[in-house]
Amino acid sequence: MTLTNSDIAELTAFRRDLHRHPELSGEESETARRVLAALVPLAPDRVLSGLGGHGVATVFEGTAPGPTVLFRAELDALPIEERSDAPHRSQVPGKGHLCGHDGHSAILMGLARLLSRRRPARGRVVLMFQPAEETGAGAAAVIADSGFDTVSPDFAFSLHNMPGLPLGHVGLIPGPVNCASRGLSMRFTGKSAHASEPENGTSPMGALSDLMPALTALSQGSTQDADFTLVTVTHAAMGAPAFGIAPGEATLYATLRTLTDDRMSALCETALALMQDAATRHGLGVEHDFHDVFFHCENHPEATSLLFAALDALGIPHDASGLPMRASEDFGRFGHGARSSMLFLGAGRAHAALHNPDYDFPDDLIPIGTRIFSQVARDLLG
Repeated sequence: MTLTNSDIAELTAFRRDLHRHPELSGEESETARRVLAALVPLAPDRVLSGLGGHGVATVFEGTAPGPTVLFRAELDALPIEERSDAPHRSQVPGKGHLCGHDGHSAILMGLARLLSRRRPARGRVVLMFQPAEETGAGAAAVIADSGFDTVSPDFAFSLHNMPGLPLGHVGLIPGPVNCASRGLSMRFTGKSAHASEPENGTSPMGALSDLMPALTALSQGSTQDADFTLVTVTHAAMGAPAFGIAPGEATLYATLRTLTDDRMSALCETALALMQDAATRHGLGVEHDFHDVFFHCENHPEATSLLFAALDALGIPHDASGLPMRASEDFGRFGHGARSSMLFLGAGRAHAALHNPDYDFPDDLIPIGTRIFSQVARDLLG
């Protein structure tokens, strides 16, 4: 079964409606409402809402026993002002669907349409519209929700559109595909002083001057290397914006990336040792915290083989382009309890990059993504 021209037009309209009304991680109540409104007419066998916050899952049952197969899309948008002349551009200042989660949701809705017309022969398909992917909190919250226990999958699949790859071309490999990452925030406290008498205070300037290059120097290798690490300083602030005060406090933010979770533990230890050393040498107090924690995303060999088979059956070209990638993705958490795999669907070589203010999901990917997911479901469940 394939989507009709009418389906594609309606799914495009659905995607653009989501695009006009972006909501940030943890705030996706209206997005979830729109998803539910589109799902209910398709008469799924079961609908769960409020999973891990605003998550929505719908179930299509087969008539014979079999595995549970989950397909995931994301609901949340980004705190970035959209710069676009498109009629469907964001209507919410400072927020935009600039990563394509609106398009991923439209693909999952396309799969729901096909399943509503023909249930799987066995097992069941779960369509998971997940909240809060951008902060790394959503998948963990969904999995921890007791409601998810009733649909816990044997297999889990997802996709992400990928600018830089030819339109409709797929990047796919087994093994690690997305890096582990986490944000490290540091707050240094000293003593402010009059700017004419800086010797009477304890400034954090020296600590920041030492620490920023020391942290970035921890970066090494590429994602082709098991020991790949990348540290990016993302924010620094010191004192008040005034000319009469020598600063007595400062904040520093950095993002840590590694190819695997094991390597992340070692990188965190090294970064914190550098932080503490800088504070001690400059006579400062220091506190830290971790934010936006993403585990690495690893494609299971069996699940990835199923994706390869579906792509080959559909004649969709694929290779290892761009993989593993530096960017993080919280879909990896589903792989802790299921055989999971994620593919990367080309959005066009010259397409605006993800998280850019002029990015917009290519609607031509909706039927392609739907066909891939539908083929996987049929191959597994009949």
